[in-house]
Amino acid sequence: MTPSLQTDPATDTRGFMAIEPSILYFGTPVVLITTMNSDGTPNLAPISSAWALGHTLVLGVGSDGQTAANLRERPELVVNVPSPGMWEHVERLAPLTGRFPVPATKPTGMRFEADKFTAAGLTSMPSATVAPPRVTECPLHLEGAAVSITPGVAGGFVIVEVAVSMVHAASEIVVHGTNHIDPGAWSPLIYNFRHYFGLGGQLGHSYRSDTPASMHR
Repeated sequence: MTPSLQTDPATDTRGFMAIEPSILYFGTPVVLITTMNSDGTPNLAPISSAWALGHTLVLGVGSDGQTAANLRERPELVVNVPSPGMWEHVERLAPLTGRFPVPATKPTGMRFEADKFTAAGLTSMPSATVAPPRVTECPLHLEGAAVSITPGVAGGFVIVEVAVSMVHAASEIVVHGTNHIDPGAWSPLIYNFRHYFGLGGQLGHSYRSDTPASMHR
């Protein structure tokens, strides 16, 4: 059974209200996932549920989509991380699916598209450790393989754990002479309640940061 949120239309004494939003994308990065279809062609799909722990990525993927189907049979993938300026390319992918016929569970208006790279105005490039290609325009690529695919408790999605095998970063976002991404030069595309955003200016940094403010451009 899918748990429901408790709601209370009254505003409490501190100005808070209990609400029931239709989605909970409160500000998460968008990534583009490339996988391989059974005919040897690549599939490209946007997702907005992705987070990292060490060298493991955890992805939330629709259970009825082509990405999940591909990963069940061919676990290799690339997680391509777009910059804010790429939001229109990402949005072109939003109504497309690699499944034919289009599953009845897909949102209204979705249509089948075999060549998503062309439809989105993006180009592919070879990967180093996996078969699916990388998205050239994305400044950050993480190659890997799905090591666990678990059904989500609410249904409609699966939780995919990915072991990352190689990371590629555009030279302009890497701190010179290091293996560190420069957070002053890099900004992910953020999906905020179904609207696209980039990051604002830096507010500070963690005591564990390997890139102190003096290194930022």
